[in-house]
Amino acid sequence: MPWAPGTAGSLLGIPLYYFIAFFPWPLYLITAAAFACLAVCLAHSAEVLFAKKDASCIVIDEVAGMLFTFFLVTPTVAHIVTGFLLFRFFDIVKFFPANWCQYHLPGGLGIVADDLVAGIYANLTLLGLIYFFGL
Repeated sequence: MPWAPGTAGSLLGIPLYYFIAFFPWPLYLITAAAFACLAVCLAHSAEVLFAKKDASCIVIDEVAGMLFTFFLVTPTVAHIVTGFLLFRFFDIVKFFPANWCQYHLPGGLGIVADDLVAGIYANLTLLGLIYFFGL
């Protein structure tokens, strides 16, 4: 994926989200956390294989971040589009501590943690938009 791999990876998270969206919230959270752990392991292996930190061809970290974006969010078109845009914004801008995580945590943990932080920021913003503005 030479062009916009982060965006493509984020889009890949949407079908997975829709598959688990109707799980009870504890099971959703456990599933998202388990996927994040898998992403850390795979990102670490990819870092070793490609000898490059956060190689652009590895997008499992974006998928994990998207799952955190949609925690406790009903899957409507408006929610999915808004959540996707919010996640991409926070993933690109990397507000603290996302930027710190990416460059200071080792291996796969650093690769995935910044996306999880972006997902949490996107989730809180999305839930706020839903609650306060009826999105």
